[in-house]
Amino acid sequence: MRHSSFRSRATLSVALALSALSLAPVLSAEPAPVSVATRLLVEPDGARGATVRVEFSRPPTYNVRLERGGLRLVVDVPNADLGSVPAAFTDPVGVVGGVMAQGFKAAGAKTTRVLITLLETARYAVTVEGNTLVVRLVPGKSGPLDLEPAPKKSAPAVEPRVMDLRFEHGVLEDKVVIELSDRAEVRESSPSPKKSRLELSGAKLPPELERILDVSAFRGRISAVAAYRTKDGKVVLEVDRNDRIEARLDRQGRGLVWSFYDPSTLPASVTGIARDGGAARKTRTVHVDEVMADIPVVHSGFEREVTSGADQAAGFSPALLAQQRQAFAGRRIDLDLKDADVHNVLRLLADVGQVNIVTADNVQGSVTIRMRNVPWDQALDVVLQSKGLGMVRQANMIRVAPLADLEKEREMQIARRLQEVKLSPIETRLIPISYATASAIQDRAQPLLSERGTMAVDDRTNVLIVRDIAGNLNQIEELARSLDTQTPQVLVEARIVEATSRYLRDVGIQWGGDATFSAATGNPTGVAFPNSVGITGGASDNNTPTAGLSPFANQVANPNFAVNLPAAVGAGQGGALGLTFGSINNNFNLALRLSAAEASGMLRILSSPRILTLDNSEARISQGTLLPFSQVSAQGVQTTFQEAKLQLLVRPHVTADGSVSMRVKINRDEPDFNQTSADGDPTILKREAETELLVMDGHTAVIGGIYTRNTGRNLDQVPFFGDIPLLGLLFQRRRASDTRSELVIFLTPRIVNRAEALGR
Repeated sequence: MRHSSFRSRATLSVALALSALSLAPVLSAEPAPVSVATRLLVEPDGARGATVRVEFSRPPTYNVRLERGGLRLVVDVPNADLGSVPAAFTDPVGVVGGVMAQGFKAAGAKTTRVLITLLETARYAVTVEGNTLVVRLVPGKSGPLDLEPAPKKSAPAVEPRVMDLRFEHGVLEDKVVIELSDRAEVRESSPSPKKSRLELSGAKLPPELERILDVSAFRGRISAVAAYRTKDGKVVLEVDRNDRIEARLDRQGRGLVWSFYDPSTLPASVTGIARDGGAARKTRTVHVDEVMADIPVVHSGFEREVTSGADQAAGFSPALLAQQRQAFAGRRIDLDLKDADVHNVLRLLADVGQVNIVTADNVQGSVTIRMRNVPWDQALDVVLQSKGLGMVRQANMIRVAPLADLEKEREMQIARRLQEVKLSPIETRLIPISYATASAIQDRAQPLLSERGTMAVDDRTNVLIVRDIAGNLNQIEELARSLDTQTPQVLVEARIVEATSRYLRDVGIQWGGDATFSAATGNPTGVAFPNSVGITGGASDNNTPTAGLSPFANQVANPNFAVNLPAAVGAGQGGALGLTFGSINNNFNLALRLSAAEASGMLRILSSPRILTLDNSEARISQGTLLPFSQVSAQGVQTTFQEAKLQLLVRPHVTADGSVSMRVKINRDEPDFNQTSADGDPTILKREAETELLVMDGHTAVIGGIYTRNTGRNLDQVPFFGDIPLLGLLFQRRRASDTRSELVIFLTPRIVNRAEALGR
């Protein structure tokens, strides 16, 4: 009787379903009119917030989701056309780095997609004001705005209830999923470095869910999840985790997903954070091969790896499948069966594990097993492996069939998906390129084309013409937007500082005279020989200056110096003092001349060449003179020119973190007329520095310096007499000199368009 009533109810259900399908075309409503986007605005909101407004011709409906670890917000507006709205806004506003609008068809209806790229994680709120879609973004943890602590309100009429609490272990992150009957106020905190806490205000926790989940067997990122109620009626969830693990809370519908991940192992495309933590150029992922998630994975035994050609075509590599294996965590049981039918064994395991197992008709055989204290899911895998069976698991539903049949079904599903891709409609899209050349972008985007795609370049307008399926077009356009940015411009300023100091001191003496002993002067010697004697200085030099020896005339007779060691004095340099002594009848005369010169000076030269250039482009700036030189050859006298110039040669490169790497060569050449050649031509003083260095933007580095010091002491004297203490000063000329010079080269790079070139 029970079987007949069951058949009656099943027959009635099928009949009602067929009736509903037959009446569906008649009762279906007219398609809603297509809304057209008319305007797209990006406005600042507060200190670092932003608001994106999209105006439509009719009130829009929307779907919203976060991608790339919370660094991109995707808003889909079904039954809407893009209209004449600009395709992209690239100017950063607050936390918004750029906005791109796309139009495509989904399920036969036009859909407008708004992609909002964020410079950092932010909280968002999406509302509809009349015909305008308003997206408000505020810096903070990723998620809706109502995830922040809200002010206390009166208790709602129906308190939210925790429906389920489960743990999910993944390759990149672990998740704690909380299913709620209604939205609840949430507060997240971290009481200690190894513990995360989540409070649900005004929620109820059933007694069966008030427990501690020991997940240490997974050897993942967290070891335990505890759920309990406090005295004030709050539901508290605490997670014991590693101190290097970070948490992220997302709301999915009425439920919550609490994710735990290691930032050092999570790809940059997911976190969106630069490794160095500085104001670096952000990494971007523009293409990720989609995993065929709707195609179930076939399992047969814990140690088995699926490596068939169909699995590789679907994107399941052996390494990925090995990572997806999980440790057994089922309830431990004891089994002792002999020649038991496999159907009965599977029913027993389904009852123990509280799962639903559907067995195919061609599953046959008996099993003899004896196990003690093993997880039930491990026992299930052993049974399937021993009988050559496989299973496909979806939620708490397990389908068991021969392994060959499941793999064949899987390969057919993969082939069907690949066939759908080949039959997708082809679209043509024009992608304008602003800063780069379209041909260069074409070479980078060519690998993203499908077998049916083509790409061409219009050189006149610098536009890419791409024809492919819609998914590939979006990836190519995203790649073009990421690469088509301003090239950094670097202003390189060099300062060459030269300082020279000189000191010179020169002290000399000249003296001489004459004495006469003769009858004419009345003082003969009184002997026959020598009767008369004349004594005079022997340093007779007609070219020796005698001015200053006489107060009455500029010129006097040749003084015939006995000691002729003068200092280099003259117009504008040094001084001299002349003295003459003589007897009444001029029998004895003495002439003395003291000369001394001292000079000191300081010279400072500052040269500051600067030049602006593009990243990775060599630049040169110079200033100087051409010096003529005469050369005598068989053809006659020829004049050649030699450069003496100041020159800066630089090739900068802007790194990802905003520093500047440079290869620099600086020349500072000038003629020296103090040192000339035999023909009287001046020599050239050369100063040169060539190096490679890394400098932060706006900082100054000393790339080189030369310091020289020349000191000298000279002594000219008359032999023997100059060595006599004190008296020897009358027979000496003393000279001392000290010359110091210093050359220092400073270099300062500045990125002129840093925000436009690196703020992406």
